[in-house]
Amino acid sequence: MAHELETQNGKTSFASFREPAWHGLGTVFTEEKNTAEMLEAANLNNWNVRLEEMTIPAHLTSDKEYQYVVRTNPTDNTQTDVLGVVGERYHVLQNEDLFSFGDLMLDGGGRWETAGSIRGGRVVFGSLALERETILDPNGVADKVKTYLLINTSHDGSIAIQASITPVRVVCANTLNLALGGKKKKNGVKQSFKIRHTQTANGKVQIARETLGLANTYMDEFDLMAKALIEKEVNAVDFNKIILAAYPKPEKDSKGAVKKWENKIDVINDIYTGEFNGMIAGTAWGAFNALTERLDWYRSARGGNNESILASASGFDPVINAEKNRLLKVVQSVMAA
Repeated sequence: MAHELETQNGKTSFASFREPAWHGLGTVFTEEKNTAEMLEAANLNNWNVRLEEMTIPAHLTSDKEYQYVVRTNPTDNTQTDVLGVVGERYHVLQNEDLFSFGDLMLDGGGRWETAGSIRGGRVVFGSLALERETILDPNGVADKVKTYLLINTSHDGSIAIQASITPVRVVCANTLNLALGGKKKKNGVKQSFKIRHTQTANGKVQIARETLGLANTYMDEFDLMAKALIEKEVNAVDFNKIILAAYPKPEKDSKGAVKKWENKIDVINDIYTGEFNGMIAGTAWGAFNALTERLDWYRSARGGNNESILASASGFDPVINAEKNRLLKVVQSVMAA
């Protein structure tokens, strides 16, 4: 079921039945499918992504050669779609190869749950539900986090071939794409792996599997982080400090900045004790999830286009991912003070 936006008291949120955001972007598989079946069901097979020469107009000069990336339209095979313009070193990747890459990384673990394309076919993705789940405070609130492997790439040169471990808090479907431990941590715990389209994916599978650690190494670190947060008590004063550290009040009220800030703070407070977060309110885990839930589910879609909101909540937006990492550090810093 795709999410639908609803507006109440000027606040935009998704309908109360929450699922991972990528469900609203692609085809959801309720029965187990192999890769070929999944590609066909999601209308991702036989695109024949290829390069075609791009002619530079006579009045222009260039010291580089450029090419069109095109595909055969999946619903009308007499039509050819232009997906992007790329440089001479670009290598195309078929959807079949992308999802085969994900299969090999899993080495038989997990199942395809969703697949689809966005931005007119320029970006394709698939999510695999892994077997590992985390239960926080198992004898109390029993807050469940599911683990996914998200595979995605673009056919316009904007995104590398990517695989990322993506924890999702089940009750609210918050996507917790977090770079734990830092990029330079000894024996680094990586959340994602990338291969540029100027390289070949051949021979990279083993490196990717070792780097990701088949999700377990990353989730071990995630479990420690989440357990520490849910065990850390947060009172009303603490929560106010966290909010102000995350979003300081504007010093100047230019263009209604103070009113916008007040509305943001009101939304966060409502989320903190609301339907999906009230069970963990009073903990640092609850404070962090109130902040991330606002990012995922309480932003307005520009021009009524919900795809961009769902894409951000799915973990496809590096700006949103970076903001979630910043918010985690804010919560940890305030509670350590």
